Amino acid sequence: MADLKITEEAKRKLDSLFEALSIVSEDTYVYLCDMRYDYSRWSKSLVDTFGMPSEYMYSAGAVWEECVHPDDRDIYRECINDIFNGKSDAHDMQYRAKRADGEYDVCTCRGLVITDGSGKPEYFGGSIRNHSRSSHIDSLTGLRNQFGFFEDLKSVIRNQTPVRIGMVGIAKLTEINEVYGYKVGNKVLQMFGRYLMENVGNRGGTYRLDGSKFAIISATQSLEKLAVSYEEIRAIFRKGIKVDDLEIMLELNAGILSLDDFNVDDQTVYSCLSFAYDESKVNRHGDLIAFQNELTGENRRNLEKLHAIRASITQGKKGFYLLYQPVVDAKTEKIIGAEALLRWKNDEYGVVPPDLFMPFLEKDPLFPELGEWILETALKDAQRLLEYVPGFMINVNLSYAQLEKADFTEVVWNTIRKSGFSPEHLCLEITERCRLLDMDLLRNVMVTLRAGGVRIALDDFGTGFSSVGLVKNLPFDTIKIDRSFVQEIEEDEREKRMINNFTDMAGTYGAKVCVEGIETAGMREILKEYGIHSLQGYYYSRPVPIEEIVDRLRSGTDNYKPV
Repeated sequence: MADLKITEEAKRKLDSLFEALSIVSEDTYVYLCDMRYDYSRWSKSLVDTFGMPSEYMYSAGAVWEECVHPDDRDIYRECINDIFNGKSDAHDMQYRAKRADGEYDVCTCRGLVITDGSGKPEYFGGSIRNHSRSSHIDSLTGLRNQFGFFEDLKSVIRNQTPVRIGMVGIAKLTEINEVYGYKVGNKVLQMFGRYLMENVGNRGGTYRLDGSKFAIISATQSLEKLAVSYEEIRAIFRKGIKVDDLEIMLELNAGILSLDDFNVDDQTVYSCLSFAYDESKVNRHGDLIAFQNELTGENRRNLEKLHAIRASITQGKKGFYLLYQPVVDAKTEKIIGAEALLRWKNDEYGVVPPDLFMPFLEKDPLFPELGEWILETALKDAQRLLEYVPGFMINVNLSYAQLEKADFTEVVWNTIRKSGFSPEHLCLEITERCRLLDMDLLRNVMVTLRAGGVRIALDDFGTGFSSVGLVKNLPFDTIKIDRSFVQEIEEDEREKRMINNFTDMAGTYGAKVCVEGIETAGMREILKEYGIHSLQGYYYSRPVPIEEIVDRLRSGTDNYKPV
């Protein structure tokens, strides 16, 4: 690096280029170094935030290195040396930098070498984005964005301020973008965000979340008042808004909750809010859905309980365990498989029914981590059962959150390889809810897994409006008919005809049929007449610990026909 003192002319040129960079930068710190003198100018806001000695510095890379976290310094130093030694002409890395108050912020630093007319390096300049302090404003609407929402939500919890939190979204914005273009779609978002902000006014905060969703945090309005406001807003946008020369009608979805129990974290609150929003979107045609904190028959709060369950994921899956419900051959009634079912308990809450936490966890960003643990545990347990039933099949349920992750199939294969389990004995179950995923993505996942031997089942067939479409368009090995279609089959001829139709359709697409919810001998006898492959239900066995199945098989009993 140069030891020369920068000239006044060179400094004026540096300042001029720096000002030009600053004009086009957006929500970032700017730096520019004259490499001939190793003399730099840095944004004043960065200098103040991180306690740098001056906006102008010699050997600024070494000065800034003192702010970089010790664990990140080696890679930072290597990148800077490559720039000044001519080994690299660009810089793109992320590291932690210490603020003047001693706390660390995560920063992304990008830079580029600018050469002179002869091709020699002359300037090195770029920007530093502080993810902890910047990017809290949505550039499209001007509202605080998702980072700002979580920052304010954490503050609410920390200060124990009772609030009402709402999530409101525009239905079918994708269709608006496809029909009218993204420019119109963006204007719709801007107009809707502005209307929300003006309506909330000084009674709370308004935020733009991801996609077409917005949020409101209000400490002054009751749930009742917010519900009235939502219906007013809903009516206005149903009538249509003027965008350029277009009249566009909007449908909305909304979920809401009261936060007055602070033994929770921001992610738990967000998961519960998202659950209420999805209920509005999927099942209630946009009606406002309030998350119910009170548990039926108990005084404890849902949020607190869900927080404890969610925390268990990061604490070594403490409290989680699996039970297994046998699946039997419809003809022989011998065990041919089992479905792994997740449970949770602790000393304070006891055993919590999965219906109270699975709908929330399945949407949580932490669920893929839990899902990997479920798969790993189920394969380990199933390996023991293969000793007694060579054709044994273990069924493991998947969530929407797992399937939408780009590395999902890689996670499955890695788990199978680590366990030494044969993929031909694994069946992954997906639900009708997965229609919300991109169909090409879902098909690619299924084809990839089936090519490696893994079987795929459609669970709860018939409970959603698109089940038939899924069977038609996706390669399922098994269709699991929901128990709701056979509960009255002993008396109701319509249920018999429906089961007959289901089995015919499944056969058309090359899929086997498993019927869930078998509770009586009469149900079993009737279903045997319809070409059903397998049966599952309390008539044969409730979900039980793996040891109970192992003990039964060890004793030589593989027939689950009740005595």
